[in-house]
Amino acid sequence: MFAATVGLATSTVFFLLSPINDAHSEILARTSPNIYDVLIALFGGLAGILAVSSKLKGNVIPGVAIATALMPPLCTAGYGLATLQFPFFFGALYLFLINTVFIALATLVTTRFLKFPFKQLPHPKEELKAKRVVWGVVIVTLLPSIYFGYDMVRQNKFQQSANQFIENEAVFPNDYLLKKNIDAKNKTITLTYGGQVIEENEISILKSKLSKYHLDNTTLEIRQGFAYLNDDKENQQTTQLSIALSEKENQIKFLQTKLDSLTSQEKTNYQIYKELKTQYPNTSSFILKQAINYTEEGQHKIWIAIINSKSKWDEKDKTKIEDWLKVRMGVSDLNIYFE
Repeated sequence: MFAATVGLATSTVFFLLSPINDAHSEILARTSPNIYDVLIALFGGLAGILAVSSKLKGNVIPGVAIATALMPPLCTAGYGLATLQFPFFFGALYLFLINTVFIALATLVTTRFLKFPFKQLPHPKEELKAKRVVWGVVIVTLLPSIYFGYDMVRQNKFQQSANQFIENEAVFPNDYLLKKNIDAKNKTITLTYGGQVIEENEISILKSKLSKYHLDNTTLEIRQGFAYLNDDKENQQTTQLSIALSEKENQIKFLQTKLDSLTSQEKTNYQIYKELKTQYPNTSSFILKQAINYTEEGQHKIWIAIINSKSKWDEKDKTKIEDWLKVRMGVSDLNIYFE
C-alpha cells in the first residue's frame, strides 16, 4: 500500500511539473480496462509464481510483472490526477486494482495447487469468512471488467457496421464526403458533405437504410459544408469552393471520357483484327495506332497499321487490304506496313 501511494504521488508530481500534458497512446491504453486485462493479469501472476516456485528461483519475472502491470497504471492515474482528468484517474486505478487482485489470485491458487505450507486461521468460521472475503473481492473486481469488455466489443462492432454503411450507402453523385464522425458510445454518425445541396428525401432514404446494417437505433446527422448559402458574407468563399469542386468534376469527366474512348478504340481494333484474320488466315499479328505526323507545313493526325503474316504478302492482297481498311475505319490518311 505504501509503495503504491508513493508511486501515485511521484507520478502526480512529475506530471504537475512536466510541460507535456498530451495523452499519448500509452496513457490512453490504460484508461479503459476490460475482461482482457483480467486475463493478462491472471496469466502474468501465474507466470510469476511458477518462476518463483521453480528450482531456478529468481526475481526477474516477478520484477517484470510489477514493472509492466502495476507501475504503468499508477503513473497513468497520477497523470489523470495532475491534469484533473478524473475518468483517466479512475480508469487507471481500476486497472491497477485488476492487476493487483488477479496476480494475487493466481499466486494463491497456484500455491494451494502446489501444496505450499500456509497458515490456517484457528476457527473454521474465520477461515470461511476469509475465503468469502477473497472471492467477494475477486467477483466485485471482475464484474465491471466483463461489462467494459462487452461494451468494447459492442462499440467495435458498431464502428465496423457504420464504416460499411458509409462506404456502401452514403454516396451522393454531386457531393464529396469531407468528414465523418462515428460515436459508438452515443450511437451517432455525423457526415459532412461538400457540393450540391442534398435534398431531404435523399437524406430520408439514406436513414432508412441504417437497419440494413443493424444500426436501427442510430442517429444519422448530415451536415453540408459547401451547400449554397444565402449569407452574402459567406457567398464568395462558397462560390470559390464550388468552382474548385466543379473544375475537379470536369477533370474527372474528361479523364473518364478519354479512358472510355481508348477502351472503345481497343475493342474496335480487336474486331478489325478478327475480320482481317477471317479474310486472310495467314495474318499473325495486327497493330493499329493513331499518331501525329510532323512536316514543314505543320502537323496532322494519321493512322499507322502494321500487319504481319506467316507467309509473303501478295501485292494484290496488299491493295485489297489497304482499300478495305480505309473504308472499314472511315479514314483516308492511313499508312500500312506489311511484314
